[in-house]
Amino acid sequence: MDNKIKHLEMIQGVINRMAKNSFMLKGWAVTLAAGIFALASKDTDKMYFLISYVPVIVFWFLDSYYLLQERLYRDLYNDVRKKSNSEIDFSLNASGYANKDYKRTLLGCVISKTELWFYLPLALICSCVIIITHI
Repeated sequence: MDNKIKHLEMIQGVINRMAKNSFMLKGWAVTLAAGIFALASKDTDKMYFLISYVPVIVFWFLDSYYLLQERLYRDLYNDVRKKSNSEIDFSLNASGYANKDYKRTLLGCVISKTELWFYLPLALICSCVIIITHI
């Protein structure tokens, strides 16, 4: 039973790191978008404001990648949880769970509720700021 518990703890550590990375990326996306707006003024070129979309898009895809990895490791956790102690091999390979269903693809994670409800309003706020400052 000790092997099973140790293996589950290892997988849980990976899941925790993925969740922490996802949280940090959301913070960085807001910070960089706000920083770009703070540095810009009314007299700057409109193209300068379009740079604010770059961190939003990049962090959206990177955050989706971490969400995908987290989902894959949750599947691995569930499988290890069901194994007997003699079947434990301490493998952390979760690639076998990828593309199992739509939620286990990068595109499925990009348009997941958690990603859409954060990054889409952030992109809309960027658009509103661009429109308001250049009217």
